[in-house]
Amino acid sequence: MNIIVGSNNPAKIAAVTDIFSQDKITGIQAPSQVSAQPFSDAETRLGAINRATYCLQEASGDIGVGLEGGVMYVDNGLYLCNWGALVTKNNNVFTASGARILLPSEIENELNEGVELGDVMDAYAKRQDVRKKEGAIGIFTNERISRKEMFVHVVKLLYGQWEYAGV
Repeated sequence: MNIIVGSNNPAKIAAVTDIFSQDKITGIQAPSQVSAQPFSDAETRLGAINRATYCLQEASGDIGVGLEGGVMYVDNGLYLCNWGALVTKNNNVFTASGARILLPSEIENELNEGVELGDVMDAYAKRQDVRKKEGAIGIFTNERISRKEMFVHVVKLLYGQWEYAGV
Protein backbone atom coordinates (compact mmCIF):
# COMPACT_ATOMS: atom_id res chain seq x y z
CA MET A 1 0.00 0.00 0.00
CA ASN A 2 1.16 3.54 -0.73
CA ILE A 3 0.70 6.00 2.16
CA ILE A 4 1.14 9.71 1.49
CA VAL A 5 1.92 11.91 4.50
CA GLY A 6 1.05 15.58 4.21
CA SER A 7 4.38 16.81 5.55
CA ASN A 8 8.13 16.55 5.14
CA ASN A 9 8.60 16.87 8.90
CA PRO A 10 10.77 13.92 10.02
CA ALA A 11 8.82 13.43 13.27
CA LYS A 12 5.51 13.10 11.41
CA ILE A 13 6.89 10.79 8.72
CA ALA A 14 8.57 8.60 11.36
CA ALA A 15 5.29 8.32 13.29
CA VAL A 16 3.44 7.09 10.20
CA THR A 17 6.32 4.77 9.26
CA ASP A 18 6.21 3.16 12.72
CA ILE A 19 2.55 2.19 12.30
CA PHE A 20 2.43 1.48 8.56
CA SER A 21 5.76 -0.35 8.71
CA GLN A 22 5.02 -2.73 5.82
CA ASP A 23 3.92 0.02 3.44
CA LYS A 24 5.55 2.60 1.20
CA ILE A 25 5.55 5.99 2.94
CA THR A 26 6.03 9.23 1.03
CA GLY A 27 6.01 12.71 2.53
CA ILE A 28 4.83 15.70 0.51
CA GLN A 29 4.43 19.33 1.45
CA ALA A 30 0.67 19.69 1.93
CA PRO A 31 -1.03 22.95 2.89
CA SER A 32 -3.17 22.91 6.02
CA GLN A 33 -5.34 25.77 4.72
CA VAL A 34 -5.71 26.99 8.32
CA SER A 35 -3.70 29.50 10.33
CA ALA A 36 0.04 28.90 10.54
CA GLN A 37 -0.63 28.50 14.26
CA PRO A 38 -4.03 26.85 14.78
CA PHE A 39 -5.74 28.13 17.94
CA SER A 40 -8.49 25.58 18.58
CA ASP A 41 -9.33 21.91 18.37
CA ALA A 42 -11.61 22.61 15.40
CA GLU A 43 -8.96 24.52 13.44
CA THR A 44 -6.22 21.99 14.22
CA ARG A 45 -8.47 19.07 13.21
CA LEU A 46 -9.44 20.84 9.97
CA GLY A 47 -5.75 21.39 9.18
CA ALA A 48 -5.10 17.65 9.54
CA ILE A 49 -8.06 16.77 7.31
CA ASN A 50 -6.98 19.30 4.68
CA ARG A 51 -3.44 17.91 4.61
CA ALA A 52 -4.67 14.31 4.28
CA THR A 53 -7.16 15.22 1.55
CA TYR A 54 -4.51 17.16 -0.39
CA CYS A 55 -2.25 14.09 -0.33
CA LEU A 56 -4.69 12.03 -2.36
CA GLN A 57 -5.51 14.92 -4.72
CA GLU A 58 -1.87 15.62 -5.55
CA ALA A 59 -0.11 12.25 -5.25
CA SER A 60 -0.84 8.68 -6.23
CA GLY A 61 -1.58 6.95 -2.96
CA ASP A 62 -4.02 4.62 -1.27
CA ILE A 63 -4.25 6.62 1.95
CA GLY A 64 -3.49 10.22 2.85
CA VAL A 65 -2.43 11.08 6.39
CA GLY A 66 -2.42 14.58 7.80
CA LEU A 67 -0.97 15.45 11.19
CA GLU A 68 -1.40 18.90 12.69
CA GLY A 69 -0.21 20.50 15.90
CA GLY A 70 -2.02 23.41 17.49
CA VAL A 71 -3.03 25.03 20.73
CA MET A 72 -6.39 25.42 22.47
CA TYR A 73 -7.80 27.13 25.53
CA VAL A 74 -9.26 25.14 28.40
CA ASP A 75 -10.63 27.47 31.05
CA ASN A 76 -7.87 30.07 31.40
CA GLY A 77 -4.97 27.91 30.26
CA LEU A 78 -3.48 27.38 26.82
CA TYR A 79 -2.86 23.72 26.02
CA LEU A 80 -0.88 21.99 23.32
CA CYS A 81 -3.16 19.90 21.09
CA ASN A 82 -2.65 17.70 18.06
CA TRP A 83 -4.88 16.03 15.52
CA GLY A 84 -4.53 13.48 12.80
CA ALA A 85 -6.65 12.54 9.80
CA LEU A 86 -6.59 9.48 7.58
CA VAL A 87 -8.41 9.77 4.24
CA THR A 88 -8.97 6.88 1.83
CA LYS A 89 -9.37 6.99 -1.96
CA ASN A 90 -13.10 6.45 -1.37
CA ASN A 91 -13.23 9.64 0.74
CA ASN A 92 -13.60 7.89 4.07
CA VAL A 93 -12.26 10.28 6.71
CA PHE A 94 -11.04 9.17 10.14
CA THR A 95 -9.80 11.64 12.74
CA ALA A 96 -8.20 11.37 16.17
CA SER A 97 -6.57 13.60 18.74
CA GLY A 98 -3.79 12.99 21.20
CA ALA A 99 -1.91 14.34 24.18
CA ARG A 100 -2.60 17.74 25.71
CA ILE A 101 -0.44 19.62 28.16
CA LEU A 102 -0.62 23.10 29.66
CA LEU A 103 1.85 25.56 28.13
CA PRO A 104 3.71 28.10 30.27
CA SER A 105 2.21 31.60 30.22
CA GLU A 106 5.31 33.09 28.53
CA ILE A 107 4.69 30.75 25.59
CA GLU A 108 1.05 31.84 25.48
CA ASN A 109 2.00 35.50 25.29
CA GLU A 110 4.21 35.01 22.22
CA LEU A 111 1.62 32.83 20.47
CA ASN A 112 -1.01 35.53 21.03
CA GLU A 113 1.37 37.96 19.30
CA GLY A 114 1.30 35.77 16.17
CA VAL A 115 4.52 33.77 16.55
CA GLU A 116 4.28 30.05 15.67
CA LEU A 117 4.87 27.54 18.45
CA GLY A 118 7.83 25.95 16.62
CA ASP A 119 9.62 29.31 16.46
CA VAL A 120 8.78 30.10 20.08
CA MET A 121 10.11 26.71 21.19
CA ASP A 122 13.44 27.15 19.40
CA ALA A 123 14.05 30.39 21.29
CA TYR A 124 12.57 29.12 24.57
CA ALA A 125 14.60 25.90 24.61
CA LYS A 126 17.70 27.45 22.99
CA ARG A 127 17.65 24.69 20.36
CA GLN A 128 17.11 24.47 16.62
CA ASP A 129 14.28 22.73 14.80
CA VAL A 130 12.41 21.64 17.93
CA ARG A 131 9.32 21.07 15.72
CA LYS A 132 11.27 18.45 13.72
CA LYS A 133 12.69 16.71 16.77
CA GLU A 134 11.31 16.48 20.31
CA GLY A 135 8.63 19.14 19.86
CA ALA A 136 7.08 21.25 22.60
CA ILE A 137 5.72 18.04 24.14
CA GLY A 138 9.29 16.74 24.47
CA ILE A 139 10.55 19.92 26.08
CA PHE A 140 7.69 20.19 28.58
CA THR A 141 7.67 16.48 29.51
CA ASN A 142 11.43 16.41 30.05
CA GLU A 143 11.63 14.26 26.89
CA ARG A 144 9.45 11.51 28.37
CA ILE A 145 7.25 11.89 25.27
CA SER A 146 8.62 13.13 21.95
CA ARG A 147 6.69 14.77 19.14
CA LYS A 148 7.09 11.57 17.12
CA GLU A 149 5.71 9.46 19.98
CA MET A 150 2.81 11.85 20.42
CA PHE A 151 1.94 11.46 16.73
CA VAL A 152 2.51 7.66 16.83
CA HIS A 153 -0.34 7.49 19.33
CA VAL A 154 -2.59 9.52 17.00
CA VAL A 155 -1.63 7.40 13.97
CA LYS A 156 -2.42 4.23 15.97
CA LEU A 157 -5.88 5.64 16.67
CA LEU A 158 -6.35 6.42 12.98
CA TYR A 159 -5.08 3.02 11.85
CA GLY A 160 -7.31 1.20 14.32
CA GLN A 161 -10.43 3.06 13.18
CA TRP A 162 -9.60 2.45 9.51
CA GLU A 163 -8.84 -1.22 10.16
CA TYR A 164 -12.05 -1.68 12.17
CA ALA A 165 -14.14 -0.05 9.43
CA GLY A 166 -12.61 -2.41 6.86
CA VAL A 167 -12.66 0.19 4.08
